[in-house]
Amino acid sequence: MSRKTAVILFNLGGPDQVSSIRPFLINFFMDKNIIRAPWLVRFFVSRLIAYRRSKNEAGTSYGMLGGKSPLLENTQAQADALQSVLGDEFKVFVVMRYWHPMAAEVVQKVQAYQPDELVLLPLYPQYSTTTTRSSFQDWFKAATKAKLTTPTQMICCYPFNQGFIAASVANIKTAYDAFVAKYGFPPRLLFSAHGLPEKVIAEGDSYQWACEESAAKIAAACAIENLDWSLCYQSRVGPLKWIGPSTEEALKTAANDHKGVLIYPHAFVNEHVETLVEIEEEYRHVAHELGISGFERVPTVSCHPAFIAALADLVRNQVGARKFPNAQNPRLCPMQYCQCCHNEFA
Repeated sequence: MSRKTAVILFNLGGPDQVSSIRPFLINFFMDKNIIRAPWLVRFFVSRLIAYRRSKNEAGTSYGMLGGKSPLLENTQAQADALQSVLGDEFKVFVVMRYWHPMAAEVVQKVQAYQPDELVLLPLYPQYSTTTTRSSFQDWFKAATKAKLTTPTQMICCYPFNQGFIAASVANIKTAYDAFVAKYGFPPRLLFSAHGLPEKVIAEGDSYQWACEESAAKIAAACAIENLDWSLCYQSRVGPLKWIGPSTEEALKTAANDHKGVLIYPHAFVNEHVETLVEIEEEYRHVAHELGISGFERVPTVSCHPAFIAALADLVRNQVGARKFPNAQNPRLCPMQYCQCCHNEFA
């Protein structure tokens, strides 16, 4: 009898209707990995932010998408594609961190499947305590409560994975060539990742390092002669100082340099509000206001065959592996990043 492996595909999640926006935001800002304050402080702050943002920018952004996030549907499409490549010995489950289906719900389905092994696969190429760690902690909490004791393997991150890079390069080159054909000149390629407060990085989070390194490797793999590229960070909220430069600052620099802009969100692997609204609508408007002559967006890797094949290889290689780091799941970041996945979950 063949062994059965459950693959748990993690993503952020998003509201599935207008009435879900506020509770989704409360769940998000209650996360101790997002707001690093005592529970009581998070309780009041999360509700204040959710109240304000659900009426203002979040409501407007999701309103442009029909009042909901497309993240679940897009993640499910990736899960279906991964399932097709992996075959019948595997079953792929989708878990969202801040809205349904959440870990406590999916644990029940996994128990009913009765797998011999679990492989946890985050849809975050670059590890962060605010994404992968949060998802893993939430999963293990739910699994412990449900008494799910199936042997579990984890995939930490894959910022340099060749399939991820190949899919990125393919999308960039297609968009780059289309930009030149449309505008008659080459663009500046901006790698735009979700930002984080500087204090999170100072505490030992490896995210910024991974974003910088993966952007450099993707840019090099593009093999575009005299490629003009830089890295920036989007989605800043709150009063804390965030890592930079911000995407707004990068657009101002491009305007001053009289450059057109092609944005690639290399820390996202599917389309959602940050790509479809923040980049496609809001940053396009900023670029227009700055007088940038030429602004386009590179699609995320989504269901690109090279990316899905890469995820499948990561899963297969991790089945039966011991705790990481190991040959299949090595430590990538320098030891100075004490909050790396390998330090916290090994």
